[in-house]
Amino acid sequence: MARVEKINQALKEEISRILQREVKDPRLGFVTVTHVEVSRDLQHAKVYFSVLGDLKKIKEAQEGLNSARGFIRRLIGQNIQMRYTPEINFIFDKSIEYGVYIEKTIERIKDELKGRPQGDKEK
Repeated sequence: MARVEKINQALKEEISRILQREVKDPRLGFVTVTHVEVSRDLQHAKVYFSVLGDLKKIKEAQEGLNSARGFIRRLIGQNIQMRYTPEINFIFDKSIEYGVYIEKTIERIKDELKGRPQGDKEK
C-alpha cells in the first residue's frame, strides 16, 4: 500500500472515531465517513461523508462538520504523527445515493419484465 493510501486510511479511521466519540453535535448523529483523499503534498484532505436522511439532514450534517472542522483537525494533529495536519474539506458523497437509485431502477425494470408475457420480447 502506498504512503498516501495509508494516510488516507489512517485519517478516515481517526475522523470516524472523532465523530463517534469526541464531537457532541446532534447534527452529526448519522454521519459516516466514506473515504478520504489527501493531496500529494499532504496539505489538504477531502473527507467524503454520507448521512441517513433527506436533503435537510445532509445540509445540517455539512454545517455541523464545517463548524467542528478546527476541533477535528486539532485532534488529528494530536493523534496522528504527521509533519503537517492537512486542511479538511468535507464533501457529501453522492455515490451511495446514486447506488440506491441504480438498484431501484434495476428492480423496477425486473418487475416490468416479469409482467410481460414470455413470447413478447422487445429488440
